[in-house]
This record gives sequence, structure tokens and C-alpha cells, in this order.
Amino acid sequence: MSTSKVTYLGNLRTECEHLKSGNTYITDAPTDNNGKGEAFSPTDTVATGLANCMLTVMGIKARDLEVVLDGSTAEVTKTMAANPRRISKIEVVFQLPSGVSEKHQKILQNTANTCPVHHSLHPDIEKIITFNWGS
Repeated sequence: MSTSKVTYLGNLRTECEHLKSGNTYITDAPTDNNGKGEAFSPTDTVATGLANCMLTVMGIKARDLEVVLDGSTAEVTKTMAANPRRISKIEVVFQLPSGVSEKHQKILQNTANTCPVHHSLHPDIEKIITFNWGS
């Protein structure tokens, strides 16, 4: 069974549908690549997917550890390179709650750094991950 369907809408915009849920989002080409930049670009979704995945697996592990991560955030910065045009660096800065033991912090950070998206990204993509606990 397919995961998603992507429809080209014209003007460098796509609509992406998650087939199981029917949820949708659009992408635009970025302004530095002939687009409007009015929505996530395809490479933005890849970089953001890293943070999504890291928070999700941390959430699974946190539930097992009885640690509450609700309200945690991740800010993502993507850097592009040329020849060929590609993602060269993804920086993720997490703001995580206080009151989590050092042992649980280490477990959760290790869990995040071994998420499926992290393992799926090309090894040439530099990944800079910062965990700020107590925010």
C-alpha cells in the first residue's frame, strides 16, 4: 500500500497527501530556486523530518521512562550547497523540560540520535544536534 500521493499543482507547487489519514500539505520551490517560498520546500521537509523523527522516538522512549516531554520544541536550520544542489547541513536545537534526570537525558538523547531519519540521511550531510534541558 502506498504511503502518500504527490500532485504537481503548477507554478513549482505540489500538494502532498498522506493516504491513510487524508492529511495534506503543500510545498513550494524556495525563492533561491525560482519559487515563491510560500510554504515548506521539499528540502525543508527533509530537514524538518529529522526533528519530527527525533522528537517522536524520544516521545516513545519518554513514555516508557515515565518522563513528560509535552511542549518540547526543536528549531531546525537547513543549509544548502551547490554542484550538485543538496542539503549540506542540518542543525537541530531542542528545548526540553527541566526535572529530567541526567540518566534519562542521556537515554533520550541517544534515542533521538539513532532515529530512522537520522540513519537514512546521507552521511555527507553534517548534523549538528543541541539538547537544551531545563527550558
